[in-house]
Amino acid sequence: MMAMQYSFTLPSDYDMSIIDRRIRDKGPMLDGFPGLGFKAYLSARKGEFGSRENLYAPFYLWQQPERASDFLTGPGFEALTQSFGWPQVKTWIVWHSETAPAIAEAKFATEEIVGIEPYSSLAEIRDEEITRAQRQATQPDALTSVSAFEPTSWTITRFSLRRSAPLIAAAGQIYRVGHVSLP
Repeated sequence: MMAMQYSFTLPSDYDMSIIDRRIRDKGPMLDGFPGLGFKAYLSARKGEFGSRENLYAPFYLWQQPERASDFLTGPGFEALTQSFGWPQVKTWIVWHSETAPAIAEAKFATEEIVGIEPYSSLAEIRDEEITRAQRQATQPDALTSVSAFEPTSWTITRFSLRRSAPLIAAAGQIYRVGHVSLP
């Protein structure tokens, strides 16, 4: 399993209704994509929920990592790059993921990126992250909880989809979810 995300920082005066419309119109096009666990179409508005920027930042969970390549080399991603530019695509090795059957009801997402200290026990950290993700998944409004590891930057990404707006977390980003594509 693999997680993937790219993000576009948009100007502070950008009309975010353009992103909302794009998500509404193009979001369902990835429904049923082979090998996809889910794609959450995410956006954030500067000043809302502590966001410092306007963002468009889809997050993917791939059941079959080779299908991420199919997506990135396909016409949909090519059209995206023509509209918004060539993004840096981040990828993570998924340590744990739990998804509720009602995932399509997600309205908000949280993402926290945590650094790993050099020479830490990765096995211990992985076990702690799995326990944390399992605990997160039991919260009443939780619809998915993902813990993933990136060994180039030595970071952990904690991602969740929720039904309701979370409390503002100083260390993370809160997004609105416009659509969730499922396999």
